[in-house]
Amino acid sequence: MALQNIGASNSDDAFYRYKMPRMITKIEGRGNGIKTNIVNMVDIAKALARPAAYTTKYFGCELGAQSKFDEKTGTSHVNGAHDTPKLAGLLEIFIKKYVQCYGCGNPETDILITKSQMIQLKCAACGFVSDVDMRDKLTTFIIKNPPEVKKGSKDKKAMRRAEKERLKEGEMADEEQKKLKKEVIKKKGTSSSKDGAPKSTSSRKKANGSDEDRASPPRSQIDEKDEARDKEDVDDDIEWQTDTSLEAARQRIQEQLSAVTADMVMLSTDEPEKEEKARTKVSANSENGNSLTYRTLVAEVKANLNKGVKAKELVSHLAALPASAQEKMSALYEALFEGIEKGFAKEAIKKKNYLAAAVAEEEGLQLLLLCAIEEFSCKSTSNALKEVALVLKALYDADVLEEEHIVKWYQKGLKGDNKNSQIWKNAQPFIEWLQNAESESDEE
Repeated sequence: MALQNIGASNSDDAFYRYKMPRMITKIEGRGNGIKTNIVNMVDIAKALARPAAYTTKYFGCELGAQSKFDEKTGTSHVNGAHDTPKLAGLLEIFIKKYVQCYGCGNPETDILITKSQMIQLKCAACGFVSDVDMRDKLTTFIIKNPPEVKKGSKDKKAMRRAEKERLKEGEMADEEQKKLKKEVIKKKGTSSSKDGAPKSTSSRKKANGSDEDRASPPRSQIDEKDEARDKEDVDDDIEWQTDTSLEAARQRIQEQLSAVTADMVMLSTDEPEKEEKARTKVSANSENGNSLTYRTLVAEVKANLNKGVKAKELVSHLAALPASAQEKMSALYEALFEGIEKGFAKEAIKKKNYLAAAVAEEEGLQLLLLCAIEEFSCKSTSNALKEVALVLKALYDADVLEEEHIVKWYQKGLKGDNKNSQIWKNAQPFIEWLQNAESESDEE
């Protein structure tokens, strides 16, 4: 079956992930009883995540003809002879009104009916809630026939949570058992070191029971067992006498490694601390544009943008300027989006060439761009903070930002000093959508 992208605006995108079957129609009957049968309406509705009765009813409302969807047979009929292009055009309007998000255009939305009998679309990608025009005739049919609540995803999430809790409980139980074993072994070691071998053998006899209760085995077997147990006790004593602290482990590692290798290990452990210090230093310098160097960078980028300099030329010009990589990235982003009050996602799509060129050389530059978005959104007085999920979604769809770096930036932000910022709450729906999409693709 031939497939096409969902939404007319995405028809040219060869890598668009949301697809639906092409509509197939068939004219049936003659005279007054002539009907148009949409043969694959069930498959189309399944791809759109909407009941097939909605699309069938919408065709009837728009064409002014009777329409009916049979739940048992799965057939969709509209009275009259209607050609396929006409019905396909109506389906595109239905997708734009009742499927695609009004904010980011993503078709992964759920229909919500409020207490005041209003219909809304909640986007799973950016979290935007769209208000549907209630003047449309189909809205009354949707309110009378609300969509079924999806239980599968909730059940899967509940099962995952229960599985995680079960694993945590199991790990905690294992740790408690290990602690108990360690205490028992330590007690045995101290008692054997004080009293010597005779007492340990007598305690074993008491533990194993008296001679009257069971028949005594041959002397040779007793000696062999005692020797084996003595060896085990000695091994246990040696194991628990070694220092297992972090400092002792580091000393042993440095003794085994050569001087050069030890220096390399120490350098690798210091790198995250250096990155964090550099990041805090840059953010302190560029916060609110107090740094003279930072303000001159922004002015320099704006001047080049006004001249119409192309993306690659602007990035190469920035690379030659004496400033840190984070300051250059923040200055570029601020120069591109300063003065905009709303519609940041659309602006991001328009100016994606500049951002794509800025992160093209190295993958690590994507984190600098995400930090620049964070800084600009938090200090901006416009709607930049509210629309941060839409901006991330737009740059993700444009292949400017990759999933791995977005999730890493988000997780690092939740653990950082700015963890209580509103930006993480606003970005959360998009991050959850990314992770759910990845888990669904892995299951498939």
